[in-house]
Amino acid sequence: MVNVLGILAAEPGHGAPSVSPYVVGAIALGLLLALLLAVVSFGGGREHS
Repeated sequence: MVNVLGILAAEPGHGAPSVSPYVVGAIALGLLLALLLAVVSFGGGREHS
């Protein structure tokens, strides 16, 4: 298994990535914002200690 990963890592790239980096970034941003909203809404209405 390690040998196969080493061979794949040593091969040159095969052109453009199949998924745009902007799409990956937008998905990551959306996920992080959703998690932030969940944390803020979970703590809403509670007193700060």
